[in-house]
Amino acid sequence: MNKLKRTLALVATLAISATAFVGCGDDTTSSSSSSSSQADSSSSEPAESSDADASSSDSEGGDEAAAINLPSGGDKMTILAWNANDVDPMLKMWLPDAGYTEDQINFVNFNVGGGEAAAQYDQYFLGGEDVDVFMVEADWALKYINDESATAPLSDLGFTEADFAGQYPYTMEIGKDSNGVIKGVSWQAAPGAWCYRSDLADTYLGVKSPADMQAKVADWDKFQATAKEVSEASGGKTALTTTLGGIWQAFAANRSTPWVQDGALAVDDFCNTFIDLAKNMRDNKYVTDLNQWTDDWYAAGQTDNTMGYFVSTWGFGDSILLTAAGGEGGATFGKWAVTEGPTPYFWGGTWMCVSPKTDNADMVANFIKYFTVDEASMEKYALGKDGGEYVNNMNVMQKIVDEGSNSNANLGGQDQFAVVHENAKAIDLKGLITPYDASIKTAFLDAVNAYCAGETADAAACIEDFKDRVAESVTDITVE
Repeated sequence: MNKLKRTLALVATLAISATAFVGCGDDTTSSSSSSSSQADSSSSEPAESSDADASSSDSEGGDEAAAINLPSGGDKMTILAWNANDVDPMLKMWLPDAGYTEDQINFVNFNVGGGEAAAQYDQYFLGGEDVDVFMVEADWALKYINDESATAPLSDLGFTEADFAGQYPYTMEIGKDSNGVIKGVSWQAAPGAWCYRSDLADTYLGVKSPADMQAKVADWDKFQATAKEVSEASGGKTALTTTLGGIWQAFAANRSTPWVQDGALAVDDFCNTFIDLAKNMRDNKYVTDLNQWTDDWYAAGQTDNTMGYFVSTWGFGDSILLTAAGGEGGATFGKWAVTEGPTPYFWGGTWMCVSPKTDNADMVANFIKYFTVDEASMEKYALGKDGGEYVNNMNVMQKIVDEGSNSNANLGGQDQFAVVHENAKAIDLKGLITPYDASIKTAFLDAVNAYCAGETADAAACIEDFKDRVAESVTDITVE
């Protein structure tokens, strides 16, 4: 698409967007698919508890309490999230410790995928319904963090940057608005690694340990060379890894410049390097042609068709690796191992944002402090949540790793925390985050997949396809 065509596409997209916005209703019933606690309550005052008696306004952690500048005393603390995977276990642990009860919570569970949540939130917010705290994902967090009408500075709840000194720096970067104000904070870090079938690695590569495997996949050149070795040794039966999408999650962390510079899409050698890597991997069947999150993608882990998956901290449970193994006692359960992979990266993660319209600031501050500031409760959650939680505190995770208390049966007893901990410390996103990253990264991968499927002629055509997709999906940047 030439520049004129892109301009016309932009105008058309803006017109469609405006029409859609005008057509939005204020009915939020269908958006909030469930609520974990619907019992009426006339007060948000906590039950008697030594934890609750300590005002959450002392969340600065110093001798002098910081002030909370938002109102408290509302009927219920309303939490918005796209599913209950995190909120339910958080509430289960926090409520009794803080001295609150379930009937003081209104959990609006939209029951959708994380990528669909923003649209659901927008509809909910238009209806003017109650909200105190809501969850956002890294790829679209800035949509709300940069919107003063949607998110309040955490300083309004008495927090300072010093409170979050133990957090992994990249998580703090995602939670800051364009002026460097902290408006979102995460209780979890989501560093990724590469998981592989240890039995297949032994058979086809002679690899006996994760350290030996790391030497074979330490960078992208070695990763591709090892993919070739596995293919030849298996007679073309086994691909080194399962999807281009998984490779892209890790590879995207290599980018050293933001996707948007001076209001324009930045296309550089990074893009061509990945296009060449993806084409090589796909053409030679070093990666399968499966799509993430499909039944076939999960099932591949129970066969010899693939050796590995790129997996983030949250993916070691049912969401990826355990399901791919066939569950406990499944076909490949216990035959997996994990190593750092070609590059440090993160995949996903969830941030808590506070509505400036909250009327339960004391409860919200207590909730945030419990999961993001207080190291004792963060350690409790890390070890207490089913499947374990990689909490967003370097001191806590270092302690758990040093103690060697975490053992993953699906990994033959290996501690995944010890591996991803090294990657987490190396992630650096300073200056790289833009509000458009989710749309641009998706457009790029879609264009690369189309090229690998033969829908575009060459790498140059792939880049043009990428630009066209961005011009159609991101309407307020320049695409040349």
